[in-house]
Order: sequence, then structure tokens, then C-alpha cells
Amino acid sequence: MAIEDYIKDLLYRYDCVIIPNFGGFVTNRVSAKIHKDSNTFYPPTKQIGFNVNLIHNDGLLVNYIASSENISFDQATSKVKATVSQWNKLIKTTSLHIKNIGSFSMNEKNQLVFNPLNKINYLKSSFGLAPTEASVVVRSDQKIIPLNPVKKTQRKAPVFIKYAATAAVLLSLSYVGWTGYENKQEQLNFAKDQKKLEEKIQTATFIIENPLATIELNVNKEEVPKSFHVIAGAFQFVENAHKKVDQLNSKGFNATILGTNKWGLTQVAYASFYKKSDAFKSLSDIRKVDSKDAWLLVKKFQ
Repeated sequence: MAIEDYIKDLLYRYDCVIIPNFGGFVTNRVSAKIHKDSNTFYPPTKQIGFNVNLIHNDGLLVNYIASSENISFDQATSKVKATVSQWNKLIKTTSLHIKNIGSFSMNEKNQLVFNPLNKINYLKSSFGLAPTEASVVVRSDQKIIPLNPVKKTQRKAPVFIKYAATAAVLLSLSYVGWTGYENKQEQLNFAKDQKKLEEKIQTATFIIENPLATIELNVNKEEVPKSFHVIAGAFQFVENAHKKVDQLNSKGFNATILGTNKWGLTQVAYASFYKKSDAFKSLSDIRKVDSKDAWLLVKKFQ
């Protein structure tokens, strides 16, 4: 496989491909455009240029040749050097044509001139897109003929239909008037009956014979559970909770076990109260005389 074929493959993937000791092909993206004279749309493409100063071997071309032909890096380097040597000899006498890329020639000042070949689009995103020529739209100068509005013919209703409509309206008004009179009379009669009923209710006296005996309910306050508790601690083992209760009671507290919380720990309270104010006062005193870790729990038993 010739070196120009490897260069062609790399131009699809990279923006710069350097041929050691010869120069580098540099691509530049060109946006889509339209040729006004031919009405042709051209897709985005890569414009290829050449820089004679890019002669340092960056390894891109040599590594690609070595991996493609399964040869060593030195062998690939030697192959590139041999090809470049042939190109330099050929340019001194005639033009150099590199397939699918472009041609080189020397000008009057002995400078290398590159003419790119624009038949191949190296932009991968435009793969498969070709220049498209649009058809010319011919506009004709045709006069617009205005449409004449169609006059609507009005038909006169016969005389007997007008009389019939008038009679229907008069009958409707008579019916509405009579119905309104009847509704008014019913409202007046209902108001009279309502007033008589209210007078009877106001003058009535209700007497209940043999009334039921009065039932007195005595609620023992001690049976209502207390909601505010000053907590001394929570214990994993019940035995330790009972030891804590005995220890607090020996100090003069009215300690009790509240039960287990949602983590399965047994809670011990210094005391329990009905009122929040009493609980806060007790908590303040306990923190001063016994434990600063005491805290208030609000728990309503059902």
C-alpha cells in the first residue's frame, strides 16, 4: 500500500498529517455554501493546505504504517524516507501528483506550490453528501381577478305568518302574566301560615313530666396518664433500668419506667407531670442538683 493511501486515511481522522522531512498537510473546515450563478448547494468540507515548515516527525504517519503493515517503527520510517526522497527528485524536474490529495510544482522563485484536489470531502460529518443543484423557480406575472360578491336575495315573509307570530307572542305574555299572579298569591298564603306558626311557637309552654334523674360523673385525675416526663436515661437491658429507678428513688425522686421506645430501649423517668410548666420547672431543678443530661419527653399515652 502506497504512502499516499495512508495519508488519505489519516486526513479523515486528523486535522494535520506530517510527512517527515517533506511537510505537513493541514485541513481547515469550510461551512456549507451556495453558488448563485449555478444555484448549486455545497456541503461543509475540509479544505486541505500544505505547510513546508512542518517537517518534524510526530510519529503519526510512521506508527500508522507500522501497525497497518505489521512492521517495526524503524522499517516504517525507512519506507517514508525512501518515498520522500523520490518526491524531492521528481519535483526538481516535473510536477508531483499525490493521488486523492493534490499536486506540487516549483515556481519561478524555486518555491514549492501546492494545488489541492477538491474532488474528495475529508469531513466525516459530510460523508455521502454531494453538491446539489436547485431548480430555478419561474415566477409568472398573472393578474389576479377579483371575485364579485354574491348579493343575497331577501325573501319577504307572507302576511299571514306575521299575524300568526304576533298572536303567539300575545298568548305567551298572557300565560306568563297569569302564572306570575298565581305564584304571588301562593307566596302571600304561605307567609300568613308561617306567621301563625311562629306565634304559636312563641306562646307555647313545654312541660316534661317525670324527668330523668341527673347523672354525676366523677373523673379521677390519677387515672388520666401524664404526658410530660423528665427522662433520666434509656437502657438496653431492663435490669439496668430497674437499678436506675432504685438509685433515683433512694435520692428522693419518684422515678418510674415508662416502657420501651422505638429503638427497643427501656426509658426511665425522674418524674411525670400533667402540666408542661411543672415539667419544665422540675427539669431545671434536676439539671442543677443531679444530672445535666436530663431531658423532657412529651408522650401521650392512649
